[in-house]
Order: sequence, then structure tokens, then C-alpha cells
Amino acid sequence: MENSTPQVVTIAGSDSGGGAGIQADLKTFQARHVFGMSIVIALTAQNTLGVQASYPIPCSFIDAQFASLAADFAIKASKTGMLADSEHVAAVVKNLQTYDFGPLVVDPVMIAKGGHPLLTEDAIQLIKEELLPLATIVTPNLPEAEVLVGYEIETEADMQRAARDLQHLGVQHVVMKGGHKAGDESADYVLLANQTDFWLRTPRIATKNTHGTGDTFSSCIVAELAKGVSVKEAIITAKKFIQGAIQEGIFVGHGHGPTNHWANLSEDVRVEE
Repeated sequence: MENSTPQVVTIAGSDSGGGAGIQADLKTFQARHVFGMSIVIALTAQNTLGVQASYPIPCSFIDAQFASLAADFAIKASKTGMLADSEHVAAVVKNLQTYDFGPLVVDPVMIAKGGHPLLTEDAIQLIKEELLPLATIVTPNLPEAEVLVGYEIETEADMQRAARDLQHLGVQHVVMKGGHKAGDESADYVLLANQTDFWLRTPRIATKNTHGTGDTFSSCIVAELAKGVSVKEAIITAKKFIQGAIQEGIFVGHGHGPTNHWANLSEDVRVEE
């Protein structure tokens, strides 16, 4: 029975406001019945109105966190979120090459909901060249994907093209999140490693309480992978989880509020193959 409970880790920044980052990841892990751990890359002074300050953790302490978890736990899946700058991306890459923490989901966090940058320019190329080739799944929103591929993504055909280009960087599976597009429906495009693909379509919900949606979505994928679920089913479950978390809203703070990690899986997710 030792170490038999599914165990996962988030490698990301701390959100003192509790709606995104490591806090959102840990809430999602708990809701999806896996044991969650964290490797803190940066601290933020943050609330629903924005990020007021951030403090990257010394890389030597990041190394110590990786070594500590690897010495004791049987981690079955992992994710990255906010990685701050190129020095910290390099430290994370080095440790992921040293320790086997299972399938890796990369959420390429670049900008907070309030507009505060969470990733320096010099780190983006390092993510493309060194982190994405280690990734099982990458989950960019459209602005993040545009930065990674270097062109505007306006149509569904553009989303498909961008997913292929991201795969060419070495990542196995790509989820292109379409939540930033206008319209009554939100559409995510998924391209799997075997070149099969599908769309996840949901009704768009009129709300400003979407802080931490990307963190919650990606951490749900991690939780499902740790339980042995297939990549396709993990992505579909994560979409149902985040749709429910937005639909069954909670009301915290005065700005972009968090999603509801107590919510049920939504039935309003259409899989189009």
C-alpha cells in the first residue's frame, strides 16, 4: 500500500489571493481525488484586482524542493505554470531531466488576468527550445499560442495550424484554448500525438470570474493522468470540470474573481470529432 495513492505536483507560482497558481492547482487536485504537492517558483502579492508584486524563489531552493519530493514520493504526473524568467525555466528543465515526475503538462503562463506579465521575454525561447520537448501536453490560450508560434490566430483554421506548429517544437499533444475568441460559443482544438484531433465546444458564459481558469484546467488534466486515464479522456474531463467551475460561480473580491473548485462536472461540453 505504500505510495499507492495517486500523487501529483505543480511547479508554479503562488497566488496569495488563492484563485490561480499553485493554490488553484492544489484545490483542483483535491477535488479530483489525487494527492497534490507543490514546487514554488515565485511568490506573488496578488488579489482579484491584479498582481502588485512578485518575488522569484532562488534556484538553489527550487533544486532543494525537487530533490525533497523525489526522495520520498511516487509522483505520477506533473505540471508547470508561472516560471518567471529564463533562469528559473532553466532550473525547472534541469530538474525535470533529472527526476521522473510522470507525464508533464505545460501551461505556458505569460500574463495575469489583470495584465501583469508573469514571464520575461528571454524565457519564451527557452520554453520553446527546452521545456516543450519534455512536455506530454501543452495548453496555451490564444494569446500565449500567438507568442509561441509567432503569428496571429484568428480563425479555427489558424488554431489547427498553430497546434501543428507547436507539435513541431516537440510536445506530444496540444490543446488550443479558444476562450479569448468572440462569439456565443467557446471552442478548444485538441491535436493528439497520433494526429487524430477533435474540438471541445461549450456555451460562452458571461462572467468576469475567470481568474485561474488555465491553471484549473491544466491541473485537472494532471490529476486524471495520474489516475491512469487516457490523454483524450483526461482533456475532456478537464473541460467539463472548468466549465462547471465557471458555470457554478462563486463571488470573491472586487475584480476578476476565481472559479468554483467545488462545482460539478458540466454536461454542456460537446465533443466534435
